[in-house]
Amino acid sequence: MEKRPGLKPRVAIVDDDPAIVRMVQALLREAGAEAEGFPSGPAFLETASGAYDLVLCDLSMPEMSGVELLEEVKSRDPGARFVILTGYGSVATAVDAMKKGATDFLAKPVRLEEIRTLVGQLARTGTETGEAPSRPFALGRDPAWLRLLERARKAADLPVTVLIRGETGTGKEVVARYIASFGPRAGKPFVVINCAAVPENLLESELFGHARGAFSGADVARRGLFEEAHGGTLFLDEAGSMGLAAQGKLLRVLEDRKVRRVGENRTIDVDVRILAATNVDLESAVASGAFRADLYFRLAVLTLQVPALRERPDDIELLAEHFLASLSPAGKPIRLSPEARQLLRRYPFPGNIRELRNAIEQALVFSNGPVLEAGDFPALRVALGSLAPAKAAGGGSTTDKPQPITRERILEALERAGGNRVEAARLLGVSRSTFYRLLTQLGVDSAAEPEGI
Repeated sequence: MEKRPGLKPRVAIVDDDPAIVRMVQALLREAGAEAEGFPSGPAFLETASGAYDLVLCDLSMPEMSGVELLEEVKSRDPGARFVILTGYGSVATAVDAMKKGATDFLAKPVRLEEIRTLVGQLARTGTETGEAPSRPFALGRDPAWLRLLERARKAADLPVTVLIRGETGTGKEVVARYIASFGPRAGKPFVVINCAAVPENLLESELFGHARGAFSGADVARRGLFEEAHGGTLFLDEAGSMGLAAQGKLLRVLEDRKVRRVGENRTIDVDVRILAATNVDLESAVASGAFRADLYFRLAVLTLQVPALRERPDDIELLAEHFLASLSPAGKPIRLSPEARQLLRRYPFPGNIRELRNAIEQALVFSNGPVLEAGDFPALRVALGSLAPAKAAGGGSTTDKPQPITRERILEALERAGGNRVEAARLLGVSRSTFYRLLTQLGVDSAAEPEGI
């Protein structure tokens, strides 16, 4: 697919629904792109004229599926940009399409903000080399997330430091990589250091490098991360954890754009864009003297606040589907039941996206079929206090008021069942795999082998 630098982006829309084609055409034109519609994959392959900067294609079509068209387009032009249109129910298939070369996917109904994001990316592909910037998978459609990405895109073109703030697990590094994938430093080195994971006495060496013999164990000279990131971006994760000595040295580099390796006198010029992230209140740290005010103002020239997952509820199911698609065994797609979806939307996820991924991983380990049920997320249900109460021994209906499964309830059920864990699980109204997980999570002795397995 030939690139068209300097011209208005040109997009092909392939969808068997004329109303969808007209709607997306209108959105694309409003966002500043040219748009041409096609009713099917074969129609596009047979009648498409000229070069397109992007093919936007429906996933499910009768004559040729979106994945089939993707494979055909990629066979003709491996560098083609291809985005899948899909509904929530087919997100797993769309993610699989990305593994086959799709650039991204959009969930229906498509929003103007998402189209503007696409057109903004295309407008930046007209480089001298003609290559489109590689963009990390910043999945999301919630308005709060899309507003953040819009600000991040604008930040990419500004030669200033950016401070990315947010709770643990919200995706601050994803935002940093998103910024680095646009603008004049796109495709250049992106180097990450977790400042909280490096001991204070080694942080200077990690950032600036060291000469041979500079300290015990320095058997060879080593370049620091500033030199590794020359021409590109250095991402300082957990920047708020740096000690005052390291803060002072970092401030000097930001001001002079020169580094000096530990044990050397000469300085080295570096051209590096700094992105920093923190989950701590730096203003309070400045007030208490734990963080330098001058460094804070140098890092926070532009500040981006990453929303917590509970603040972007429209993305919970989308992210869960993505994790399911990427973590499920090959050839064995697994989906979420309606009850599981409802549970995920109700849970506040204090650990944010990282906790959501962990919950999906744990549920997959113990699931017994192609569908994840609400019962496969016992920790979430316990936290919400929404587990079904114990059923009567005769199998009667549950009471109106749900009760959480506690250690005491498990012990009571085991006593009533005479130690038979299969029967105890039945009395509690949970699956056997869920019961075994609860035994471990709640610290109940489970040395005896379960009966009835």
